[in-house]
Amino acid sequence: MLTKSVYNFNPGPAALPREVLEQARDELLDFAGTGMSVMEISHRSVEYERLNDESRERIRRLLGVPAGYEVLYLQGGASLQFAMVPLNLLVPGKVADYVSTGSWSNKAIKEARTVGEVRIAASTEQDGYRRVPDVGEIRPGPDAAYVHLTSNETIGGVQFHDFPDTGSVPLVADMSSDFMSRPVDVSKFALIYAGAQKNVGPAGVTIVIVREDIARESPKHLPAMLRYDTFLKSRSLYNTPPVFAIYMVNLVLQWIERQGGLEAVEKLNRRKADMLYGAIDRSGGFYRGLAERESRSTVNITFAVHDPALEKQFLKEAEQQGFVGLPGHREVGHVRVSAYNAVSEESCKALVEFMEDFQRRYG
Repeated sequence: MLTKSVYNFNPGPAALPREVLEQARDELLDFAGTGMSVMEISHRSVEYERLNDESRERIRRLLGVPAGYEVLYLQGGASLQFAMVPLNLLVPGKVADYVSTGSWSNKAIKEARTVGEVRIAASTEQDGYRRVPDVGEIRPGPDAAYVHLTSNETIGGVQFHDFPDTGSVPLVADMSSDFMSRPVDVSKFALIYAGAQKNVGPAGVTIVIVREDIARESPKHLPAMLRYDTFLKSRSLYNTPPVFAIYMVNLVLQWIERQGGLEAVEKLNRRKADMLYGAIDRSGGFYRGLAERESRSTVNITFAVHDPALEKQFLKEAEQQGFVGLPGHREVGHVRVSAYNAVSEESCKALVEFMEDFQRRYG
């Protein structure tokens, strides 16, 4: 039984659905009738291979992944993908085009520059990263190997609500913080990668959706663990995978299916975001949103309290009331509400009530 109830707004690892945690607890000692925990069985066993294939097929089904793409399970988080993408896709004589929208895209840019030449195809630095570029602002160069963007900047709270058409130039996206929070047209992309620990599971597994022709072209001089074709050929079973994390991903995917799929999840996430942004916008300047309206994230809602001293008091009282994970990232401070898939509407309503009460007392 829970001994302490909190409202979990952690930015990642983040909240998991309660019923998923309960199912994992109940199955912990006996996975699929094996008499062993999923953490004890061989990744070469029939039971695990079934889980591996079933979970990847669920991702395909929920996202409508078209033929010619494969779903891979890797490790190392998005941070390893910052290097793997250019190592595999940035061929000699080409330039990697990157869209700079904040902290995480800039980390990807920094890593790519250790591999080859990088060009900034679009940037919102001059706007303080308070927005994402319009899709028309993103124009790949004639020698572009690929275009890379970050679909949602977890720290700044800005999100792409549409994606550019890059023509024959492969489009790559880091979707770590909004993966499986809404439907996405996968066919627009050559490669999507996402750490699972925001919307689809615990930390430990990175999901990659890649066009098979792109994966097969992995340079053969790279070590096996840094080539996409290694995992394509092996169905993500080249080495021991993070079995428990993948097991949890499968349970969360089942939960998403029970909610009605990604369309239903998106509607819920929009309701939660609208509720929180509504409280900010109604406050008359007591609370100030940090992202421009048209770029506001549905999963990372960022704002400031008008007075820095009051902001500290807000965060202190919020913690006392059981609201966990609200301090903004150390790079920017302020307040960040990470309302990922498993965060309930009731939790967001409770936070709005706290915000309104705080304003009445200190406004």
